[in-house]
Parts: sequence; C-alpha cells; structure tokens
Amino acid sequence: MLLLSKQHIQKILTIKDTITILESAFAEFANGNVDLPERAYIHSKENNGMTLIMPGYLKESHALGTKIVSVYNENKKYNLPSVIGTIILQNDKTGEPLAIMDGTLITAFRTGAVAGLAVKYLARQNAEVHTLFGTGGMATPHALAMNEVRNIKKLNVVSASSKESKIDFVNLLKEKINCEIVICENAEEAIKEADIITLITSAKEPVINGDWIKPGTHIHSAGAHAPDMREIDTATIIKSKCVCDSLPACQKEAGDFIIPIEEKKWSWNKMHGTLGQIITKEIPARENETEITIFKSVGLAIQDLSTANYVYKKAVELGIGTEFYL
Repeated sequence: MLLLSKQHIQKILTIKDTITILESAFAEFANGNVDLPERAYIHSKENNGMTLIMPGYLKESHALGTKIVSVYNENKKYNLPSVIGTIILQNDKTGEPLAIMDGTLITAFRTGAVAGLAVKYLARQNAEVHTLFGTGGMATPHALAMNEVRNIKKLNVVSASSKESKIDFVNLLKEKINCEIVICENAEEAIKEADIITLITSAKEPVINGDWIKPGTHIHSAGAHAPDMREIDTATIIKSKCVCDSLPACQKEAGDFIIPIEEKKWSWNKMHGTLGQIITKEIPARENETEITIFKSVGLAIQDLSTANYVYKKAVELGIGTEFYL
C-alpha cells in the first residue's frame, strides 16, 4: 500500500490537471456509470464542527474509495485548516486498499477545479473581472482555477477576515497569478464590477444582493453546505439559470435553493440541470451574453476519488510515496 502526503501530492497535481480530471468524472456521472451513496454526517456542535464520510465508485475509471473529511470552523485558533481530509483508495476488482493519502489538498484542489470547470461552460468568454468572497484555505485554488479557464485581468477580494490576513492572502496570491488584485471593503461595488463571482464563505445569510448583479454574470457558490445556510439571496436565484453538481445532494443540503423554496418563491423544476449534463451536451450551457448563471457545488465523492486515482497512478509511475504494509 502507498502512503501519500500533502508534499507528495504537491509534486504531482496541478489545478489544470484537476479541471481535466473532473470534466471526465462529471461526464461519467451524467452517463450513469457512478455509484454514489449518500454521505454520512457526524456532528460536533459543541466544537462547531462536523465529519463527513464520502464513499464512491467511478466504474469506467476504476476509482473506488472513501474520503473522510472534517469541517471545523474554529480550527484557526489551533493553527489548523478548517477542512481536513483523508482518502482511502481501493482496487475495484479485489477491494484491496491501494493507498492512503492526504485529502486536505485534494479537497481544496477539486473544490477550486470544479468552479473552474463550471466557468469554462457557463461564464462569458470575455469575462475578465473576478470577485472572490473568502480568503480561507479554499480561496486560492478558486482564484487559480478561474485564471486557468478565463483571461482574468482583475481579482477583487472580499473577506470578513482581519486586515493582516487579507494582506497575507493577497501577497501569497500575487506569487501565483498574474493579474491586478484588490482588497475591497465595499461588497456591493465589488459585485457590480464582476463578470464572475465566487462565494466560498461560512455565511448563514446571503452575502450578495440580486440588485447588484449585472447581466451576464456567472456566480459560483461553494461555501454554504447546509439547509439553513445560504450565500445567495432569493432574488438572484429567481432571475438566474441555476446549475448544480448533483440534484439529490442539493435537495438535501443546499440552503441557497431550499430557503427560496420554503419561501414559495422558487421550485426544483426551475433547476436547469447538472454540470455533467452540460458537459455531455444533454442540456445547453450559457445561451446568450446577458443571462445570469449560477453553479451550486455541495461537493461530491466522485471529485475526490477521480483526483485521488490520478494521483495514485502518477505516484506509482514517478516512484513517489512511501510503501507500507498493514
């Protein structure tokens, strides 16, 4: 069995690779060649955290395994990331464990990469201003992914973090992407300027207002992951073409949609479809320059396992990792 650390994975995986991997994985999902059980939750309310157990099997790719990931919002005070993951990859013919690997970096990369994948299909080709809400561990991969698929000339950063944290984030990002980066204190102004809006926050109430969104904007929401949490207001949902990663998963978890339904202002039959359906051309992507598009991602095990499968094969090919036996 192979043990792969974050440092091992950093030698193998790029955001560009991950976007390509996920494009195939979502097509496989749309074609019905995936076994994706409902994920299980273990809540630790007293610690403001939860653990998710996410199994899955991509049959064409032969990617079988499970990710265990925790989301603890107070982890910053322990000098730990809020999201910590571990992935077990198995041989799909025998069930034998092939690898245990860091899932924290893979989670960050696949979460950012699916945003880039959605932008590839749903954002305007001439989109060049990206407004990013959030400066946590998931923020950098989102910025990198957008720059892979569009010619981003300006990045607006909006965050409730301290001034020092925002400056540190921007300085780190300047080493990775070549565009103007601005820290914005006024969310409304940052949104009104944006061609692409990324929401990767822990907000329970909307951080954007439908009146601020200009025609032709694409919105990516990946922060809210519970029925009582949302980053997008009802007005924006109503006037947008809405796309999701998985309809059953969003029906259970996506407060961005669940709350407007409870308000009796929206319904599931208004969902345009899934990202996989767009990739396989079952349904159209963006159809004009003025429609507002939303991609809601609650995160799927197929993202983790397809990426982990790629990492494992590359590690074997390159002789990276530590062999061990149980």
